[in-house]
Amino acid sequence: MLASICNILADITVGQATDPAVVEAVADELTLWNMAVKGGWIMIFLLLFSIVAVYIIIERAMAITKAAKEDVNFMNEVKNFVSQGKIEEAHIRCQSTDSPVARMIDKGISRIGKPLADVREAIENVGKFEVANLEKGLPMLATISSVGPMVGFLGTVLGMITAFYDMANAGGNFSIAMLSNGIYTAMVTTVAGLIVGVIAMLGYNILVAEVGKVVNKLELRTTEFMDLLNEPVE
Repeated sequence: MLASICNILADITVGQATDPAVVEAVADELTLWNMAVKGGWIMIFLLLFSIVAVYIIIERAMAITKAAKEDVNFMNEVKNFVSQGKIEEAHIRCQSTDSPVARMIDKGISRIGKPLADVREAIENVGKFEVANLEKGLPMLATISSVGPMVGFLGTVLGMITAFYDMANAGGNFSIAMLSNGIYTAMVTTVAGLIVGVIAMLGYNILVAEVGKVVNKLELRTTEFMDLLNEPVE
């Protein structure tokens, strides 16, 4: 279908493509804004998708970076407090630290004295909640990465339909001007949809990898704390 359209355009533009005035005029008018406008109403949805995707990527990157930061002295101080039986001090130390690790350990401290299985379960429940908070928005980002190109391809189909409709109505007297709107819509929306999809997919994969690193750190600190509870209290 696209090959036939290209052949038609080539026949129409014979003798014009080499005209310097025509080439210069087209080059002057071919801006990103003009291309976006030629894409039609489909570009509105793609613009909204791109704004949402960029917002999620930036906001989640900041949240995950904050969650990944850790006070190097935190676990050592908690270990010293618990080993000395200073449970309240350990509890205060956890509450003064704004991090997923601190909230998990704080829940574990509040369960000291109960069976270790109950302590671990309480810590893991908090960990699941923290991970869910970190993954907030990622499903939407994954959806945009899939829907964005599909919306772009929808614009491609609509553009081709418009082009063929104009050709059918013009009979044998059609010109490149009659086909330009449909072809612009087809090509521009395809490119825009793919760009949105690529950005969203890259952002999603990077953020998922970063969340995985935080999860590994939470599991490591949970293991350290559980080992701490097996040590005798001074």
